[in-house]
Amino acid sequence: MENNKRPETMARITTKALADAFIEEQIAALREQIGDKKVLLALSGGVDSSVVAALLIKAIGKQLVCVHVNHGLMRKGESEDVIKIFGEAMEANLIYIDATDRFLDLLAGVADPERKRKIIGAEFINVFADEARKLENITYLAQGTIYPDILESIKQAEGKKAVKSHHNVGGLPEDLKFELVEPLKLLFKDEVRVVGEALGLPHAMVYRQPFPGPGLGVRCLGAITRDRLNALREADAILREEFDNSGLNEKVWQYFIAVPDIKSVGVKDESRYEGWPAIIRAVNTTDAMTATIEEIPYAVLHHITQRITNEVEGINRVLYDLTPKPTGTIEWE
Repeated sequence: MENNKRPETMARITTKALADAFIEEQIAALREQIGDKKVLLALSGGVDSSVVAALLIKAIGKQLVCVHVNHGLMRKGESEDVIKIFGEAMEANLIYIDATDRFLDLLAGVADPERKRKIIGAEFINVFADEARKLENITYLAQGTIYPDILESIKQAEGKKAVKSHHNVGGLPEDLKFELVEPLKLLFKDEVRVVGEALGLPHAMVYRQPFPGPGLGVRCLGAITRDRLNALREADAILREEFDNSGLNEKVWQYFIAVPDIKSVGVKDESRYEGWPAIIRAVNTTDAMTATIEEIPYAVLHHITQRITNEVEGINRVLYDLTPKPTGTIEWE
């Protein structure tokens, strides 16, 4: 574990100058480690994997092969952003896999949140491993491991209960024998963001909100159906757009919509209209162990409610979750 221990003398990366120095140092280290070999990276579009991708593109260019798996549970426009930024603007060697049907077929009728998480995590590994086996001459596997992940692993090794498990490439089959490349493993999340901006990644990607590995799968509460998942995705996009417009995106740590598998009676076009509720969750936290509720101006809530109920098929109510953590959790599942 010594190579995974952050030196006590290591300065916190808080400025562009410090980030530039880190980038220069890592580029040299990556080129020395990788040489002329190829590297494979599961690129989710989250800040950690995106910063690793940008760093490796700068260091080794086309020797990096990025695989983006769309499991059908992404937020609106996220896969398109990955393709636009990395496939087009950065000209990365990017493989895009639309595995929507594969995931949603496996999730049909599954309501238990832990079963959903396990299915999504296991199938992600299967899809990624299937693609990896098609590629030739891959020596290294890059991962967006950051220092809090290392700390959680150390706690688990000491016999303490694991804080969380990581869904993407942590459990690859043994026949995929890659050496690891983890250039961010000694950085905290705030440092990763500073490095990302220094690398020229878009602000919205660098400051992308925490998003669970199972994606919208744990915000589409109960057994997932395609129509309710689509309603959730559209409602969530409206919430994010209105938070951006009102400046709340800079004040709230995490905000999203959850849509449960229940219906209530409403009225639309002077007729009975049964629909799902869209539940707004907006919290602030410093350590994710506790969370407080952000006070959203009523006018903003009113406007969001009007837009969602008028624009999203299947939603007839908007609710606002006022529960802090504890007793609630940040996510619903």
